[in-house]
Amino acid sequence: MGTLVGHVAPGFAFLALGLWHLFSHIKLHAQQPNSYTSSPWFPTSRLRYLELFLIMLGSSISVSMELFIGPRNHQPFDTDGTIPSNHLHNFEHSSISITFFVYAAFAILLDRIGPKAQYGLTQFLGALAFGQQLFLFHLHSADHMGVEGQYHLLLQIVLVVSLATALMGIGLPKSFMVSFVRSASITFQGVWFMVMGYALWTPSLIPKGCFLNLEEGHQVVRCHGEEALHRAKSLVNIQFSWLLIAIIIFVMSFYLFLVKLYGDEAEYSTLTKENLLYEEDSDDVESQKGSKVGEKKSFMEIGRGFVPIDMER
Repeated sequence: MGTLVGHVAPGFAFLALGLWHLFSHIKLHAQQPNSYTSSPWFPTSRLRYLELFLIMLGSSISVSMELFIGPRNHQPFDTDGTIPSNHLHNFEHSSISITFFVYAAFAILLDRIGPKAQYGLTQFLGALAFGQQLFLFHLHSADHMGVEGQYHLLLQIVLVVSLATALMGIGLPKSFMVSFVRSASITFQGVWFMVMGYALWTPSLIPKGCFLNLEEGHQVVRCHGEEALHRAKSLVNIQFSWLLIAIIIFVMSFYLFLVKLYGDEAEYSTLTKENLLYEEDSDDVESQKGSKVGEKKSFMEIGRGFVPIDMER
């Protein structure tokens, strides 16, 4: 991170992951509304662990870019073996990527072994990854007071939602809303990362009264005076609120579309099962009637079929 590509690339990854989870959760709930159970990740028909493999691949590429490809000397350490101040954020970003790699790797191991606590542990690992994100962005070594800091501050709101819903999912595996909100927050993460990348490192998109300044090998947005800074932060807040509205409109429309598409299949399946049960019940009644035809019942047997009547007045 720290560049346009460094924000847009992970943003695209989070966007793709969020959309995949939105689609999968909505489809699953539409087809099985009464027996829905959430899943931390979703297998594909051709390759079961494709989602987790892509998370591991993306995390590995991110770590390589942060620590080995991005730095000028292709390694993040100083000549005396210490971490220089201009590479602190590289280690912070790579720590987030490593946490997601650990989540995906153990999710595969848990699925292969199949312990009873598989679902809860996988959800817990996902929550830890979001918690690591929140922790490192809250205590980020980059600027906290400027325009970039405002973007990071608002990002933490989305991360809190992702973390909270991931933890809630451990105890509420059958709650569709928990999974729906978590997927929407991951989608929002991706969009916000991409917006951040373009807004902070595209000169034509820098707010009026602000400029790009080279500091410790990185381009940073600075503003001329408090008024320009206040205006720039306000614009960031407006961007966030407009994107929130856009995300709400999109996820609700996406939900309605998929429910219309897959909900009819669930209704047809339910009606088919009810018809089969009705036919089985009818066959049982007819078989019971057939077994009674031609049979002579004794006086005692017939007597058992009557309800006693009270003759006393």
